[in-house]
Amino acid sequence: MAGSDDTWWDEDAGPIVRSFARSGGRTRPSRDEFNLITLILSATDDSALPGLEPEHTGILRLCTGRPLSVAEIAAKLDLPPTVVKVLLGDLLDLGAIHTRAPIALAEAPDIHVLQAVLDGIRRL
Repeated sequence: MAGSDDTWWDEDAGPIVRSFARSGGRTRPSRDEFNLITLILSATDDSALPGLEPEHTGILRLCTGRPLSVAEIAAKLDLPPTVVKVLLGDLLDLGAIHTRAPIALAEAPDIHVLQAVLDGIRRL
């Protein structure tokens, strides 16, 4: 969340606080359930869990209403994916998020079938 608090960002040097400090020095999530395309959705709003770190709150706000991938969350918060995975592990332990594996391409509906259904509906 570079730029959200000017005291933690230096224009020439970049972030003053190193990324691992944002995860309490932890480098691994409590659970090994996240990859870059895992989808995350908030299960609760940030006000239901007082005492969260700003990064946790940022994740919950980003993922309210629509799921985002771990990669998208990392990009929007300007944090390394490894740090985001640690923070997501915290939120999952609290029951504050839901995770979902993305739909495999082989499981996605065939575009030709969908087009046929749409054409049939239009003929009605």
